[in-house]
Amino acid sequence: MRRTLVILGLLVALGAVGALLFAWSGLYNVAASVPHWPPTRWLIEFGLENSVETHARGIEVPPLDDPALVHAGLGHYEGACQPCHGAPGQPPNPLVRRMLPEPPYLPGQELRWSPAQLFWIVRHGLKYTGMPAWVAEHRDDEIWAMVAALLRLPELDDAGYRRLLASGARMPAGESARLLAAVGPAGEALVACARCHGLTGAGGGAGAFPALAGQSREYLMASLKAYALGTRASGFMQPVAGALDDEQMGRLADHYAAMPTPPVRPAPNAATERGRAIAERGLPERGIPACVTCHGGNALARNRLFPRLDGQHAFYLAQQLRLFAVGTRGGTAFAELMQATTHGLDEAEIRAVAAYYAARGRPR
Repeated sequence: MRRTLVILGLLVALGAVGALLFAWSGLYNVAASVPHWPPTRWLIEFGLENSVETHARGIEVPPLDDPALVHAGLGHYEGACQPCHGAPGQPPNPLVRRMLPEPPYLPGQELRWSPAQLFWIVRHGLKYTGMPAWVAEHRDDEIWAMVAALLRLPELDDAGYRRLLASGARMPAGESARLLAAVGPAGEALVACARCHGLTGAGGGAGAFPALAGQSREYLMASLKAYALGTRASGFMQPVAGALDDEQMGRLADHYAAMPTPPVRPAPNAATERGRAIAERGLPERGIPACVTCHGGNALARNRLFPRLDGQHAFYLAQQLRLFAVGTRGGTAFAELMQATTHGLDEAEIRAVAAYYAARGRPR
């Protein structure tokens, strides 16, 4: 028995030395233009599949049927994922096809991964493939939005894909060109912003994308800088804001701050009375102040870093309140105030407040 173990140990040592010598020799061709040997490819794929399956065990999949999740995920997919993985009616970039391994073309293909496995891959990325980890690793809400979009992608044709992307307010081509020219060097960034928020800043996407129109320049600038610095974590926004300089941020902030906002309307009492009560009076017995203390008309005039909530999309508002409540939402210097305020709200109260403010800006 001992002799057998010694022989096995020697064989392992010889194999390790042989592998080291082979690597040292440089005989293995690492060029991406040369495919892997079949045994090498099998070993890599075998290890990858088993690693993902193992690490994704125990991940609980939330409901993914909210249309806002699909809109949010596809908006990011078009800008960040499409160049490598393609889109309906759009083949991958020829440059990408020379990568090894070549990123999989996803439209119209049956997914090989479960929702939990997709979540793990999007969150952590994959070594040796070019697939990066999610920029804001703890923004599970964004990652699940990507999973919802990936699950929907195989069934979309070009028209359906474009229809879902066109969530912002449409504008005549001439007006779009005028606005693009007006912001000068920030024109390319405005195109990226408009993909989700619309050129007029109306937002949309079933509520996934916030309305920017009429927010103060100061608040918009502070938000862009917080995204760029990573103090407001978002895998959707950090890559976009991080590519902007201060001048471009300023032009974008000027553009959206100048866009008209819908008039404030009294919210329907029957549907949002609970939200109205919290917004106007707070919950003093639980130490939760009224929302209007900071977000009412007079407060907005006093402090331009407070955002306008009237008419903001309910899905977006509710999600931001949840992020504040668990302490993962950063932003301006006043983010800590919101974290303390929202910590005591339950899910029903969050939804009620979001519905109230969304209704206040909704035209009759």
